[in-house]
Amino acid sequence: QAQLVESGGGLVQPGGSLRLSCAPSGNIFGIYFMGWYRQAPGKQRELVALFNSDGGQNYTDSVKGRFTISRVNADNAVFLQMNNLKPEDTAIYYCYAYTRRSEYWGQGTQVTVSS
Repeated sequence: QAQLVESGGGLVQPGGSLRLSCAPSGNIFGIYFMGWYRQAPGKQRELVALFNSDGGQNYTDSVKGRFTISRVNADNAVFLQMNNLKPEDTAIYYCYAYTRRSEYWGQGTQVTVSS
């Protein structure tokens, strides 16, 4: 079964930027939703940004104006450009894809925002 592979996490100072990337390791057909979730220590996993089935974009309020989701349809790749990062953005970021037959999660990539 195909897996989602993320890259691009790391340590950055407040106000800095990071770009996360995600692509399947194999073929995934019929993706309805694809995007990013995150989970901070002691908190539930939450939606960050998502392409929905009609191509629209959804963002959680706390990242609007700072994060931008983009994609390359031919590769089923999705990206998350994160600007003006804040300490509260520190979390493990997970790539996610949904089809009618299955859900896919990446292994997660750590983003730490600290001075």
